[in-house]
Amino acid sequence: MRIDTGWAALDAFGIGLGVTANNIANVNTDGFRASQTRYETGPGGEGVRVGEIRESTTPGPLHEGMGIVEREGRMEQQRVLVEGSNTDTAREMVSMMETQRAHEANVASIRAHDDMTGVVLDIMV
Repeated sequence: MRIDTGWAALDAFGIGLGVTANNIANVNTDGFRASQTRYETGPGGEGVRVGEIRESTTPGPLHEGMGIVEREGRMEQQRVLVEGSNTDTAREMVSMMETQRAHEANVASIRAHDDMTGVVLDIMV
């Protein structure tokens, strides 16, 4: 393993955790659409990187709320149907745990690489 592929993976998983955190933070925001991070293999078939961050097209649940409606040149407040956030909290928590485990695995591989490099240097000196 090259050390730079491990660091690139840490960056990618950090971005993924940020996307998940944003989804969870907006679970109660009307009209919010959750996003998903798609990972792909890095250049030369090594490592992992963020392929894309895609906003979900699934509609959120409808609920009654207050909205401003223009009627005959006047703005009026009235009850309307509002689309809630489409964030699935359970799915986001599972995604967060998966990403954290992948992050931890890459940290362990970087530490192992560092330890092996130290052993080689000790032998050479």
